[in-house]
Order: sequence, then structure tokens, then C-alpha cells
Amino acid sequence: MSKLLTVFGATGLQGGSVVDYVLQHPELSKTYRLRGITRDVSKPAAVALKEKGVELVKADMDDPSSLVDAVAGSYAVFAVTNFWEKGSAEVEIRQGKAMADAAVAAGASLLIWSSLPHISKITNGRLTKVYHFDSKAEVEIYIRDLPIKSVFYMAGMYMQNFKTMFAPSIAEDGTYQLKLGWPATTPLPLIDIGDTGLFVAPALLDPARYHHKRLTCATTYYPSSSLVPALSKAAGREVKYVHNESPGDGMPPAVAEALREVNGFMEEVKYYGPTGAEDLQWTLEQLEEKPTTWESFVEANGPWFDTKVT
Repeated sequence: MSKLLTVFGATGLQGGSVVDYVLQHPELSKTYRLRGITRDVSKPAAVALKEKGVELVKADMDDPSSLVDAVAGSYAVFAVTNFWEKGSAEVEIRQGKAMADAAVAAGASLLIWSSLPHISKITNGRLTKVYHFDSKAEVEIYIRDLPIKSVFYMAGMYMQNFKTMFAPSIAEDGTYQLKLGWPATTPLPLIDIGDTGLFVAPALLDPARYHHKRLTCATTYYPSSSLVPALSKAAGREVKYVHNESPGDGMPPAVAEALREVNGFMEEVKYYGPTGAEDLQWTLEQLEEKPTTWESFVEANGPWFDTKVT
């Protein structure tokens, strides 16, 4: 009989990728049946999951009592939070712990937590305002002491962010540009977040082997300016890399403050910390197939220059 895999955020980017990957994987689709957790089971994305054979359960991460029923009978749980929904580290930590506690109470064997590096600890308290990293890391610390097999999915920078907050643009003088808050040589660990399922598959296939392991999830480290050639090809003209020395301008204050600290962190310890490159190489060696490259992502997700700076 198949085991139950419960996926929080099943209609979102990470959870949705896990659902899609399991459904199409020849072994995982036989090993697991799927339950998707969402606050609104009637929204189109949820209905689409139901049509794929995914069981849907309504639950609210701010209501711990609803989580216990949501994960009942689960063998494995994929748990993810959205810091930016409420912009509060305290809320995210509370939600993460509540999901972990529910998984333990349900007798689940495996918990995959969507975590991030603890920047405050890595920098010995020098950078303390990258709240959306540290809050997830605090939940990871909590989970490691619970009586459940646990694996930590550490997503790199979303390639999808280059369609939104890091989107290339056309300057007032007509220059096509990619304007980022890092020097041209800064290495960026990029992931197509649609590859989340690919990255967590090893843990679903062999939970004992990956107990307490961190999966460092990115395609590779891309120097910032190396993103430009693919964009130039997509645009059919030269795109210039521009170092924005005032990152965060025009963004909400909390986002801008965090972004400025992330910029410094990116330069100093390369997002994942001092062992990031080694950890990434190990993770890539665990995969059955190669993740999406930046070049493939750009080709598949145009157009790229429909925004003009005013």
C-alpha cells in the first residue's frame, strides 16, 4: 500500500513542484499518494490538484489545531512557510514549529523542512536583519531535536525572481540592462524553483540516508554578469550589466533593509556560507537528473524586456 505524503503550500511554487514531480516519477508515484494542504480548497489551483488525484485538506498554519488533522496518517510531510505573507520572523517560527509538532504528533516518519542558512550565526552576529533566512533556520534548529527523521531543503535564489524584483529593464536612454545590487563577479546560486521536487526526491526515496542532511539546492553559482548573455540572446540585442549601488530603493522598508544585508552577505560568504560550494556539489551528485540551467529558464520564460525605467 502506498504511503501518504502531505505537502504544505501545495498550490505554491515549492509545494506545487513537489506534487508535480512525485506524480510523474515512476517510483515515487507508486510509493506515495498525495495530500495537499491549502487554506482555500475551492481556488482554481486547488481544483487543478484535485483533478490530478491529489487529496485536498483545508488547514491554516496560524491554527495549530487544524494542522493535527491535516497531517493525520502521513508517512512524510513537506513543510514550507511564506515569510513575506506577514513579514514577521516570529510568525514564521511559530508556524514552522506548529507544522513540525503536528507531524510528530501524527506519527509521521519523515519531515522535509524548507530552510535557509542562519546568517546571524554564520556572521557571528554581525548581520542580524536577514529575518527571512534566520527564522527558517531557527525552525530547523527546533526540528533537529524532535523524534522524527528530518531533511532540510535549502533553496537558492529563485530564477523566478528575475521576472519580478530583479527583472531586467529598458533604461530611459533605451539601454537594455540587468541592474542588480552586486558587483559583476558576485556568485549567485540560482534555482528554478520548479525543480524543488527534483531536489527533495532523494530524501523521499531514502529517508534514513538523508536524515538531518541539508540539501543545498541550486543549479550552480552564476557570476552576476554571466546572466547577461542569455538575456541578450532572448532580446536580440546587447544587454548590459549594471551594478546598483543603492539596492532596495522603492521597496518596502523591511525588504530594503534585508536586501542590503543580503548583498553584503552574498559578497562575504556567498549565500550558503563557507561550505556552500562543497555542499552544492554533494547535493547535485544525489540527483537523478540535472536541474534547469539559467539559459534554459530564460529561453522558456520570455518576454524579458517589457519594463521601461521611468
